Amino acid sequence: MSEMPFFSIIVPTYNRPRRLASCLRALADLDYPRDQYEVIVVDDGSVQSSEEMVASFADKICVQYVYQENQGPAVARNNGARMANGRFLAFTDDDCVPSASWLHQLASQLISEPQKMVGGYTRNALSRNPFSITSQLLIDYLYHHFNRTESRARFFTSNNFVVSADLFWQVGGFDETMPLAAGEDREFCDRWLESGFGMIYLPRAVIFHAHKLGIRSFWRQHFNYGRGAWHYRALRSQRTATAVQLESPK
Repeated sequence: MSEMPFFSIIVPTYNRPRRLASCLRALADLDYPRDQYEVIVVDDGSVQSSEEMVASFADKICVQYVYQENQGPAVARNNGARMANGRFLAFTDDDCVPSASWLHQLASQLISEPQKMVGGYTRNALSRNPFSITSQLLIDYLYHHFNRTESRARFFTSNNFVVSADLFWQVGGFDETMPLAAGEDREFCDRWLESGFGMIYLPRAVIFHAHKLGIRSFWRQHFNYGRGAWHYRALRSQRTATAVQLESPK
């Protein structure tokens, strides 16, 4: 695969038009051939449609807007993947701003190992928000725990990874029974590894995450992470025919 591959970048969105606009501006400024990627925005039932705003980027990038009734990010990502034309799928979120080299870094790794899932580093963009800083520390801990060896990674968040479209569907896509933005990425990575495919952590593929949190939204987020973790464990126990077990932090 000597030429840079074609990507479909899938961005689920829900009630964050300003953040989405920042994300699209960054995607329009990627240092990647403009004719080698498309952007698919999947609106998960937002109160105010972002269709007109998304359309305003049509002269800068190849972009599609898709609306669905509110069904959660797993369904939104799968619906985006169903519309994709790319050989590879790249996932990020509406409150993320990819660095200019983000896609180029991921593509460079895939050229030599196209059957791997490749994930990058997610950095907090809100350096004055203590709750966003704390959330970043927790993500950093998880990445250190699961991705100690970059060539044998085990977990990526769903706002920063790329994967072959064919293999994405071979594994089954995101599990649509997971209703929250919590645990669906862990569950997908788990099935990916169980299917015999590898994962590579590429810290230089950076996105900036601007998820503004207050004390209530911080606790709600992490309560939902707990719900997602339990749902993930329940699904895993069904696949392996074992009892649901809590995970050791060691």
